[in-house]
Amino acid sequence: MKNVLFVSLGCDKNLVDSEKMLGLLNEAGYRVAQEESEADAIVVNTCCFIHDAKEESVETILEMAEWKKKGRLKALIVTGCMAQRYQDEIQQEIPEVDAVIGTTGYTEIVPILDEILAEAEASQKEAAVEEPKEKSFVNCCPSIDLLPASLADKRVVTTGGYTAYLKIAEGCNKRCTYCIIPYIRGHYRSFPMEDLLEEARKLAEGGVKELILIAQETTVYGMDCYGRKALPELLTKLCEIEGIEWIRILYCYPEEITDELIAVMKKEKKICHYLDIPIQQSEDTILKRMGRRTNRAELVSLVEKLRKEIPDIVLRTTLITGFPGETEEEFKNMVDFVDSMEFDRLGVFPYSAEEGTKAAEMDGQITEEVKESRRDEIMALQQEISADKAASRIDNEMSVLIEGYLYEDDIYIGRTYMDAPKVDGNVFVRAEEELISGDIVPVRITGANEYDLMGDVIYADEFTE
Repeated sequence: MKNVLFVSLGCDKNLVDSEKMLGLLNEAGYRVAQEESEADAIVVNTCCFIHDAKEESVETILEMAEWKKKGRLKALIVTGCMAQRYQDEIQQEIPEVDAVIGTTGYTEIVPILDEILAEAEASQKEAAVEEPKEKSFVNCCPSIDLLPASLADKRVVTTGGYTAYLKIAEGCNKRCTYCIIPYIRGHYRSFPMEDLLEEARKLAEGGVKELILIAQETTVYGMDCYGRKALPELLTKLCEIEGIEWIRILYCYPEEITDELIAVMKKEKKICHYLDIPIQQSEDTILKRMGRRTNRAELVSLVEKLRKEIPDIVLRTTLITGFPGETEEEFKNMVDFVDSMEFDRLGVFPYSAEEGTKAAEMDGQITEEVKESRRDEIMALQQEISADKAASRIDNEMSVLIEGYLYEDDIYIGRTYMDAPKVDGNVFVRAEEELISGDIVPVRITGANEYDLMGDVIYADEFTE
């Protein structure tokens, strides 16, 4: 039995691809290695969305390549966005890599790995009696507009068993001027609803309680294949699946949020009152240069509407500082916007100029120092907003999904409906009885800091009237 080590970098959408590859390899008889020294093969699923992600991917590939010299490693495969975008450069500059698999080719992981390992074994035998042949290189980068098989029953969930991502679509049609995603992930393609429902049922049967819907954009799900925004319908059907208790929606474009979606969120108790709405900017002039399809007045109106319709809704967003041409006045206006909107969760990224995008060629490129300084200013403001919002939760009773136990502190860690994994805060929970990861328990909030809450489990005789 051969051992395969998986390194999954980048976003949660990439992670789903990794889990599906792991499922295929598991079905084919491969065993997952925990250490590089145990691996006969290493797969690095890469990201290249921004400069820092590219650097991390390259460094990881080079680090793994060293195991061909000091370990038992015979196959090094690079998959994902960097493999798609820089397939020729990887082959030329990192000779230790045996194959690249693009963003739509991951279903071929097993035959490709089989081929590489068979050739490596044959070369090893030949080397004992004759000059070894030059190794072949496998390039599996099908059309970026191919829709891979859903592999609903193949996934190996790596997020704890109680939380799982459900990728409902591939690609994007928006063509924002700063973004490379359409060039490496293709046009928007929705996965068939019946496949998604089957995958969700399989996940629920495996113990998943929290389902997190993801795509480059979730809100236009179905437009390409059904001719309508079918996310509300999909959500309604997902709510019927036994075992699923929380459904969370990420990556909602503001201009695509409909009254029907809001109505479904209000009606269905399983849907978390939480929306991730990446707006990227607040100023009309910059939004236009970004190729975004909304403006400040519409953003303000949407936030007000959501908070009116769903009073306990938690809104997360992301912003970009230092987009080409961003003036000091425009930046200060964005600071004022953040101050007035008081988003519950907010992340800020300095603009990253990506080759091949329109924004990278624009005049008015801003220095890294200014971009980072502007990011830091907004994050300092958001920290104050977050601290005030967290403090307002003290004495509230909230349901918490338990995710683990910190032995040194004798305390459990979990999340409320207000927090998506990895990007939001946690709740640190004291309990008199043992809890199990995946439990959803009632907790009285007793303390807070900028991003996290503290609380005690509420037992039956403590519930308030």
